[in-house]
Amino acid sequence: METQTPDSLHAVYLTAEDLRLAASILYNAYHYDAFFQQTLPAANATEYEQKLRAAIREELNELWQQEQPLIGLFDAERLIGVACVVTSSLPQGEGRYWHWRLKMLLGTGWQSTQKLMQKENSILEHLPATEYGIIQFIAVALTEQRKGYGKLLVQAVLGWCDEQPELEGVGVFVTEDGHSHLFREQGFVPVVELNIGQLTGELLFYHSHTDDDVYQ
Repeated sequence: METQTPDSLHAVYLTAEDLRLAASILYNAYHYDAFFQQTLPAANATEYEQKLRAAIREELNELWQQEQPLIGLFDAERLIGVACVVTSSLPQGEGRYWHWRLKMLLGTGWQSTQKLMQKENSILEHLPATEYGIIQFIAVALTEQRKGYGKLLVQAVLGWCDEQPELEGVGVFVTEDGHSHLFREQGFVPVVELNIGQLTGELLFYHSHTDDDVYQ
């Protein structure tokens, strides 16, 4: 998969060599994320940061090992954005593999691991599809934000989705109005408002446009 833009930016699948930098981009972007701040209780900032690094590292490694789509937005050879998608082929929520549960438990604690699975259960219960993708992470490097790259990254995910004939679409859970607006602009539609713990957010879904749609 490769997406070209007029600015010579390109979106491609990440390689193993890209994972460390991808984790760093995600960590910085999600540092103040409301869901993680609620889900990863800590006695101090250092403990929170350790838990956040562990949560992102274990999820990114799991998606890589299970051959889920990890999409990078590059400026020449420089990685500036990351989007991680999990598909319905991979068990989620209470169906998570035991090794993921163990690693996440060791890195973030039992309570946090339970909250992560509860969030996934809530999303799965309301998705309007049986074959789907869910955006787990999506972020642009802090130094590259407010340049329109987030829009390009979302478009890369949708381009990937439309190339998967078995998928009905892709969903995303958002808690900020600005993020909701970005996804809605790209064709996502609201499904339901979700209350996860003390956090209220919105589940959005993009219905894919496959080649078959063209001839209907």
